Amino acid sequence: MQVYFDNASTTKIDSRVLDAMLPFLKENYGNASSIHSFGSKTRVAIESSRELIADFIGAIPSEIYFTSGGTEAINFIINGIAKTNFLESGKNELITSKIEHKAVLDTHKNLEHSGLKTKFVKINNDGHFNIDSLKNNITEKTSLISLMHTNNEIGTVNDIEPIFNHLNEDQFLFCDCVQAFGKSIIDVNKLKVHALSASAHKIYGPKGIGFAFVKSGTPLSPLIFGGSQERSRRGGTENVASIVGLAEAVRIAKTEMEENHVLASKLNANLQKGIKQVFGDKISINATENNTPYILSITFKNEYFRNDIDTFLMALDINGVAASQGSACTSGTIKPSHVILGIGESVEDANGTIRFSFNPKNTIQEVDYVLGVLEKLGKQNLK
Repeated sequence: MQVYFDNASTTKIDSRVLDAMLPFLKENYGNASSIHSFGSKTRVAIESSRELIADFIGAIPSEIYFTSGGTEAINFIINGIAKTNFLESGKNELITSKIEHKAVLDTHKNLEHSGLKTKFVKINNDGHFNIDSLKNNITEKTSLISLMHTNNEIGTVNDIEPIFNHLNEDQFLFCDCVQAFGKSIIDVNKLKVHALSASAHKIYGPKGIGFAFVKSGTPLSPLIFGGSQERSRRGGTENVASIVGLAEAVRIAKTEMEENHVLASKLNANLQKGIKQVFGDKISINATENNTPYILSITFKNEYFRNDIDTFLMALDINGVAASQGSACTSGTIKPSHVILGIGESVEDANGTIRFSFNPKNTIQEVDYVLGVLEKLGKQNLK
């Protein structure tokens, strides 16, 4: 049996999404910046997609900027707001956490070369940011707060809405929503965010397309220059087929999100139950409170197991199971997860952490198969 439990990494494109895209890869191939009829058709498709996505999150169309994906959207937002606000107001302090996506952390790090500095909010052991620590870090010099909605490794869902109440008019809130978008309700007016990022390939859309929401009136400079596309803030010929695919994925999510949530919850609960029955207290479940059902992170405790995550993931793959650690791979070496370390776990336990992530097409039969594989591999790795 082949089981794909790595949907937080990427998802299989929905056939309905592909069908919506194909005409814009074949007959409707015009450049949307052209004034002739070929260009007009693609321009209409782009703006219709923009309107659909804006409506989905409670925004207005002019606040949606199409990007090449979540990483570009994150870079565009953080750089664009932080640098512009620094020039306009002199505010040079940024706030984030140590368990954000690397796109957030590395962008913050790079901004240090431009005279800005980053402060890190404390993270509780359950993976939620500490609101008291956040309040204590906000000063008159604070420019931008970057905190994710749903953690991509352990699935923690943070309460973003209260943050706005601690900000003044020239302090801004960005929320990385890549793992939440299309899976849970995201309303920019309820969250009270100035910006958010999202990506298509996490919700059965194409790779290489995403968007940034930036609230009207928020200071923002371009990341990519060289064209007047996206209101002169993101130069480059639009990826029309993928934009249409993103919009179709959103349309599907709007109608199926509630049902999908129920299905994912069932899969998650069954896998958790089975793991606890097989391993008892020899494993721990990461982020059990207020978390997304789409992600289940487990840690094989080092006191019981010989933890070698590289070997374990390869063994899972040999047995037909696709899962991940959730951490970045640098120069061919899997490093301990910065997220697991960030919630207070040891390097040894981080090396025994596996992320399973689901989609509604996964089945209970697949869960049962994975449990059997885990039991076999667990016994082989007992100390």
